[in-house]
Amino acid sequence: MVSTTSATGLIDTDILIDAARGIQEAILFLNDQQAASGIRISLISAMVLIAGCRNRAELVRVQQSLQQMVLLPVSTAASQTAYHLMESFFLAHRLVIPDALIAATALEHNLALYTKNVKHFQMIPALPVIRPY
Repeated sequence: MVSTTSATGLIDTDILIDAARGIQEAILFLNDQQAASGIRISLISAMVLIAGCRNRAELVRVQQSLQQMVLLPVSTAASQTAYHLMESFFLAHRLVIPDALIAATALEHNLALYTKNVKHFQMIPALPVIRPY
């Protein structure tokens, strides 16, 4: 079994939102990730966090937290992979574009994906999906 505190992975947006809301399990998990290997997120997750800001103060908090993370961009290869994931899984599993891009980024960097939304990603072959709490 993969240790959720030390294995390098890509952190999904839902865990970042939980931490911002003060959910202790998310905060502890992110602290463990930071100590072990750093926090890696997709640039898509960063954009989703920014889009959720309701005012300047929230935007500043998000920007400060993002400075502590490694933001992985969406490459040409990841875009192509996301396109194929959409072709394969949109109709049967309702895969949405942000999730396809996040999954493709994890696949490109050979990272497990840490998420609470396991069912959004579990159908993708070769993508280790882990619910950390």
